[in-house]
Amino acid sequence: MIKLFQSWWKKGDRPASSENLSVADLLENNIPEHVAIIMDGNGRWARKRGMPRNMGHRSGMKAVKRATIAADELGISVLTLYAFSTENWKRPKEEVDYLMAIPQEFLALELDELVQKNVRIRMMGYTKELPDHTIAAMKEAIERTKNNTGLILNFALNYGSRREITESVKELAHSVQAGEISAEDITEEMIQSRLLSSGLPDPDLLIRTSGELRLSNFMLWQTAYSELWFTDLYWPDFGREHLFAAVAEFQRRTRRYGGLSK
Repeated sequence: MIKLFQSWWKKGDRPASSENLSVADLLENNIPEHVAIIMDGNGRWARKRGMPRNMGHRSGMKAVKRATIAADELGISVLTLYAFSTENWKRPKEEVDYLMAIPQEFLALELDELVQKNVRIRMMGYTKELPDHTIAAMKEAIERTKNNTGLILNFALNYGSRREITESVKELAHSVQAGEISAEDITEEMIQSRLLSSGLPDPDLLIRTSGELRLSNFMLWQTAYSELWFTDLYWPDFGREHLFAAVAEFQRRTRRYGGLSK
């Protein structure tokens, strides 16, 4: 099956239906190591059905589980999910309070299974503004999965890329002030090592749902050479077949990093 797939893939042909893709239909040697997803459209999904916005967020939890299982099935190493941005505090208090309760609710339902599946939970974001119950739920998940060696499920929670880059630059400025380094010594690697994603590879593939075509202050440094895949689907409708379709499109592209194809 893999050989047949490779033969038509090189010719530029597309599968007849992306909805029927299986693991065997994807090139084993070109699975993205790190996939990042901007999970957008929960509120609009709910409004379209005459439901409160919070019902969209609840349904979005199911999509998180589906995406995690699919990523694990494909052999993706890191799945980063944009769960709450530093700008999302501008939303109504009722909605923010519900969003802050979701990690606790999701992990209460799914943590045991994630542990069994060898998934390692990680979080990147600023904890200072987060409520205690949200921090406690994330700490428990991180602690219980710290020795797992499978898929890293990385939640971007109270995360903002501009703040992240600014904090990294501040740290380097303090090092220059202290005489530990000179300004001329600063490298891209120094900045990157101080980002919240330190220790993780940059995303190979960035997915955004809901039809919006922007990054919304998400991993601006790290996605410099990520492949972007947008879909009109609202996040609660996102499933295994859509992640597979995104990976299939990723495999069709040639990544040149500013150079030329060989």
